[in-house]
Amino acid sequence: MNSLNKTFLPTKDYKNRNWYIIDCKGQKVGRLATSIVALLKGKAKPQYHPSVDIGDYVILINADSIILNENKKHYIVNKPGHPGHSLKIKNVLDCLPQFTIKRTVKGMLSKTETKRLMRRLKIYSDQNHFHQAQAPILIDASNFSNT
Repeated sequence: MNSLNKTFLPTKDYKNRNWYIIDCKGQKVGRLATSIVALLKGKAKPQYHPSVDIGDYVILINADSIILNENKKHYIVNKPGHPGHSLKIKNVLDCLPQFTIKRTVKGMLSKTETKRLMRRLKIYSDQNHFHQAQAPILIDASNFSNT
């Protein structure tokens, strides 16, 4: 038996999940969402494999101070699909920032992994969060790279 060709592939019951905390103050939505998706999927780990879920939990604080491009008009269109019902159009800047972040991250995930991975994303509008017991690791999302 050759011992040189041993690659570690995590199994389904691989329970080494970390908790990361990211401060959203002064961050842009799109750039922040790419680093969140990389953490949720586990792409930042060296043992990443696409068929095995080894992603981590992400806590976002100060979500109210996230930067949106205010020069462009962003709208949410709700089309109920029933005859006689009109379109409901909301301006994104008037909505909650938590909803905007969730919608951005959800758009970057595939349909099969959206429900499972979105459960690991916790968003808070201020500094306070309820996950001190998990000992989260503070990450600077502006310097985060998943290469």
